[in-house]
Amino acid sequence: MVRTVRENTECRFCRDKVDYIDYKDVEVLQKLLTQRGKIFSRKRSGNCAGCQRKVQNAVKRARYMALLPFVS
Repeated sequence: MVRTVRENTECRFCRDKVDYIDYKDVEVLQKLLTQRGKIFSRKRSGNCAGCQRKVQNAVKRARYMALLPFVS
C-alpha cells in the first residue's frame, strides 16, 4: 500500500499573517467569489475554517455597503 504525503499548505491569509480581512479590499474579495457572486467553498478557495468565516463576514459587509453585488 502506497501512502501519499499530503502537502502542508496554509491558507493565503495565514501565510501572510492577516488578522483582519478588510471588507473594503474588493480586489482580494473578488478572487474568492464566483462569476455569479457566490463565495467559493473552503476546499476550492484553500482557506482554513477561521479565515473562511472572516472572509464570509467581510463579503457580507461589502455587499451591504454596495462594494460587491449580491447577485450578478
